[in-house]
Amino acid sequence: MPETEREDVIRVAEHSSSRTLTARVDAVLIQALIAAALSFAHLHDLAVAAGQDGWKAWAYPVSVDLLLVAAWKRLRTGDAKASGWAWFLVALAASLGANIATAGLLDLDHVPSWLRITVAGWPAVAFLGGTLLAHSPTGPTPGTPEPHDASTADAAQRGQTPAAVSRPAPAVPRPALSAPPTDRLPAALVDHARKVAAEHRTRTGVPIDTDTLRARLGVPGPLAEAIAAQLT
Repeated sequence: MPETEREDVIRVAEHSSSRTLTARVDAVLIQALIAAALSFAHLHDLAVAAGQDGWKAWAYPVSVDLLLVAAWKRLRTGDAKASGWAWFLVALAASLGANIATAGLLDLDHVPSWLRITVAGWPAVAFLGGTLLAHSPTGPTPGTPEPHDASTADAAQRGQTPAAVSRPAPAVPRPALSAPPTDRLPAALVDHARKVAAEHRTRTGVPIDTDTLRARLGVPGPLAEAIAAQLT
C-alpha cells in the first residue's frame, strides 16, 4: 500500500475512534445529569416532607452528593478503600432511600417519626463522613521508612543506627612509593637517561632536573629520583 493511502486510512480510523469516544462520553454525561437531577429532586421532596423546608430542603441533596463525590475520590486514590466504600454505601443508601420513599411507598403527608429523626440527624453524619474522607492522611504513616530507604529499615532490624549505615568507611591511605635501590636499576634505562640528560645539557646549557627527566622518560617520580641520583 502506498504511503499516502496508508496515512489516509490511519486518519479515517482515528477520526472514527474520536467520534465514537465523544458519543460515548456524551451519553454517559447525559445519563449522569438525568440521574443526578432526579435523585436531587427526590431528596428535596423527602426533606420537605420531614419538616425541613426552605433552603434546608435544598441543602440535603447537596450534602448527599458531596459525600458521594468524596467517597468516590477516596476510592480513586487507592488508599483506605474500606472507609471509601463504607461512606459511599452510606451516601448511596440515603439517595436510594429517598428515591424509594418518594415513589409512592411512603405517605409524604404522614412521615413516621423515625424518618424525621433520620433526616434531622443526616447533616452530622454527612459532616463526619466528609471530614474523615477529605482530611485523613493518604501517604505513609509517620515512622514508616520510605520505599527507597530500605537500608535504614534493615539497619533497624539489626540494631544499628541509620548513621552507622549511611556513614562511609574511612579511606585507607595508600603506601607511598619508595625509590628502588640504585644498584637494581636496569642498565639500559640508565644509559638511555644519560643520553637524554646529555642532550638536554647540550641544548639548554644546564643539567637536567628530576621533573624534566621524569617527563622525558615517562617513569614515576621515585624512579626518576633514583635515576637522577645515578647520573650525578
